[in-house]
Amino acid sequence: MSGLGGAAFAPVLIGDGPRFARLLPAKGWLFYVAAALVLFVAFPMLHLVVPSGSAFHLSDYTVTLIGKIMCYAIVALAMDLIWGYTGILSLGHGVFFALGGYAMGMYLMRSIGHDGVYQSDLPDFMVFLDWKVYPWYWSFTDHFWFAALLVVLVPGVLAFVFGYFAFRSRIKGVYFSIITQAMTYAFMLLFFRNDTGFGGNNGFTDFKRILGFSVTAPQTRMALFMLTGATLLGFLLLGRWIVTSKLGRVLTAIRDAETRVMFSGYNPLYFKLFIWTLSAVICGIAGALYVPQVGIINPSEMSPANSIEIAIWTAVGGRGTLFGPVLGAALVNLGKSWFTQVLPEYWLFLLGLLFILVTLFLPRGVAGLLRTARRQSR
Repeated sequence: MSGLGGAAFAPVLIGDGPRFARLLPAKGWLFYVAAALVLFVAFPMLHLVVPSGSAFHLSDYTVTLIGKIMCYAIVALAMDLIWGYTGILSLGHGVFFALGGYAMGMYLMRSIGHDGVYQSDLPDFMVFLDWKVYPWYWSFTDHFWFAALLVVLVPGVLAFVFGYFAFRSRIKGVYFSIITQAMTYAFMLLFFRNDTGFGGNNGFTDFKRILGFSVTAPQTRMALFMLTGATLLGFLLLGRWIVTSKLGRVLTAIRDAETRVMFSGYNPLYFKLFIWTLSAVICGIAGALYVPQVGIINPSEMSPANSIEIAIWTAVGGRGTLFGPVLGAALVNLGKSWFTQVLPEYWLFLLGLLFILVTLFLPRGVAGLLRTARRQSR
């Protein structure tokens, strides 16, 4: 692989030391310890221990908002693995996120039991549509372990099949982006239909319990919050391990010079297929964590606009950096939360303008800007 040139692999080196010396430098592990203390100690105490009347109390709304943003950050990280490090721009990652959410939503709907409006074994939307029994694909979804399996398998199998035929046909660049957008649009139209058994345009909502615990209880909400934080930190470590390994160097080489990789004896198909499928699975897990915290999943999560927004998070934060997309997802969604309350009708215009400005003036995103400022301060 030395013939591919050192420039292609420069982004994955760790400092100035050997490539495999450490997964993270000392400052990186210090960041992880600090993040863990905030997520697993400070936030739970502020939410569960500090009285609600105190200025230091962490409200239910804030916990839900931060939990939702961490789910989005996981999706942005998944996008960075395929776009930032492999050069594959997907405009359909929203479908993998939504499929993971629907898989978990099926379990949550089954867990409602007789507490629905119609007090039936079937979800309210099925009773309203005069369904008599569950469709076959709802089988075993009353078991959490089976729903968790679906969260991984459904996005993973779809991504594997789609990616195999696309990469084998050597579809790349803007053409690949277009067909991924067509894929998510097709799934959105499918899930909007009432006869598919997924709630139509209303989707799934009004959840009551998860693993026997009330989803609205503060302890359950905080447990989901902490699980989401642990998942985000875990996937950051997994991403770091991948990009600093031989696999990561091959992926970066595919991004920079795929033809030269082929001439060196590597088949890009299998490398691209692996990282594409892994990225889809990560999105599915993020969707599964998102649904019980937000309390709803519907076909709008599959809209092409949502998938484009995922790419914007990654670009704003700085693709090819792992931490940058996480930061971008947080900044954009915090801004969205504020701006949609003040001037909701102008939010999409602002989002488009943000993407244009970042592309023109901050090609390396916020992470690149912070890196430049740090170098200048030395």
